Amino acid sequence: MTELFVYPPATSIAGVDEVGRGPLVGAVVTAAVILDPKRPIIGLADSKKLSEKRRLSLYDEITDKALAWSLGRAEAAEIDRLNIFHATLLAMQRAVSALNVTPDYVLIDGNRCPILPMPAMAIVKGDSRVAEISAASILAKVSRDREMAELHQAFPEYGFAQHKGYPTVYHLEKLALHGATVHHRRSFAPVKRVLGLL
Repeated sequence: MTELFVYPPATSIAGVDEVGRGPLVGAVVTAAVILDPKRPIIGLADSKKLSEKRRLSLYDEITDKALAWSLGRAEAAEIDRLNIFHATLLAMQRAVSALNVTPDYVLIDGNRCPILPMPAMAIVKGDSRVAEISAASILAKVSRDREMAELHQAFPEYGFAQHKGYPTVYHLEKLALHGATVHHRRSFAPVKRVLGLL
């Protein structure tokens, strides 16, 4: 992996990424990670480009080796109230503030930064270009996938374990058949349609 920037050794860098902007159900989940340069992790990459087995292995290695890591989230009701963009920024703020080490600098995947108490930079495709953001993408993806597996246990008829809440044909069919759960995002058009709000 080619990193974009070279920082002084004493600089503490947190990478931040999100998972779950597109699904119709559940929270948007973010992660913040400060890696330990003395404990390198081989194979970090955009979580979407890794197999599930590899993501799980890297998840364990990141949570073991990182200097600090944390998760943030915004729930479906917050997404409905704020919109998905602002809810994602809020979840990123929560992830950074939950770190038990305060970073000197924060690198965010995407093209917009949340308001933070330290300098930050947004990097388009940062999850493929910066190790800290790759690590954050893996933690967020594994964490949200686990939540979808738990939601599947409560609502097996929707197939959440398979599609993770994204608007697949199967999910839309089941949504039309069974209606929306309390975990669905009521501001998203397919859910609004089922609720008769469109």
